[in-house]
Amino acid sequence: MTTTPPATAAATTTQPARTAHAKTHSARRSTPLTIAMLAALAYFLLPLLWLLIASTKSTQDLFNSFGLWFSDTPQLLTNIKETFTQDDGVFAHWLLNTMLYAVVSAVGAALLAAAGGYGFAKFRFRGDRAALNLVLGAVMVPTTALAIPTYLLFAKAGLVNTPWAIILPSLVNPFGLYLMRIHAQDAVPDSILEAARIDGAGEARIFFRIALRLLGPGLVTVLLFTLVATWNNYFLPLIMLNDPNLYPITVGLSSWAAQAQNGGAGASSDMLALVVTGSLISIVPLVVAFLMLQRYWQSGLATGGVKQ
Repeated sequence: MTTTPPATAAATTTQPARTAHAKTHSARRSTPLTIAMLAALAYFLLPLLWLLIASTKSTQDLFNSFGLWFSDTPQLLTNIKETFTQDDGVFAHWLLNTMLYAVVSAVGAALLAAAGGYGFAKFRFRGDRAALNLVLGAVMVPTTALAIPTYLLFAKAGLVNTPWAIILPSLVNPFGLYLMRIHAQDAVPDSILEAARIDGAGEARIFFRIALRLLGPGLVTVLLFTLVATWNNYFLPLIMLNDPNLYPITVGLSSWAAQAQNGGAGASSDMLALVVTGSLISIVPLVVAFLMLQRYWQSGLATGGVKQ
């Protein structure tokens, strides 16, 4: 009687399993999905590539050369220098204004959303369900529909043409509040809250010393969303601000583009190239913020997606 060696028997047993695993792995590859992924990648990256290449050109080269390749005389550093020196350096002022509006709004909106979401998740009070449904309904309302009523309200309060006209509306983030409520349900255990209450800690201390630390990933997620939304906001500053010294980058670059098209006062032959270069400079802080905070952002989005 012939006996199969143990090693040979184990190899024979595992061989079908490896073959099945290889077939399963190869079956997961899908040509249509790969093509769709490449198309989505091109959709998002090609505009950035065009913006980077266009920032190295003069206004004449923007129209006379291929859009996705450099001209014979690239001048990126010259465009950057002229962008910051045009109109007595007003672009740097617009950049600082945008940073002020975006950072203050993002931090304030994230803290308010964390407090509201934590309250909805961990406390029960009369009308809590109705209030939550009201928040969910507010998510569906487009911000542009509220711009004119907000302007009329702020005009009565004397806040038009001030930084508060941009910051205060940006503090309200219904989606961020809903996201923080979902995050707080799993991220903040009830046992920790009960232990802190038994030790004599007040609710405010529990929130700022315990809950806020546990809500870190979701907090960063809301902060990034609000930062991007406020940074790219155009319509609200357009109707709220009349002083060019208070303009954010979006409205400032739009005014430059209008000068370039209409040949208004202060317009130069390379004004359109400066608009393109300014657009490139304006996205650099957002890219840096995402690269620095992406791991917190990703974990914040995934929280609540898997039930423990």
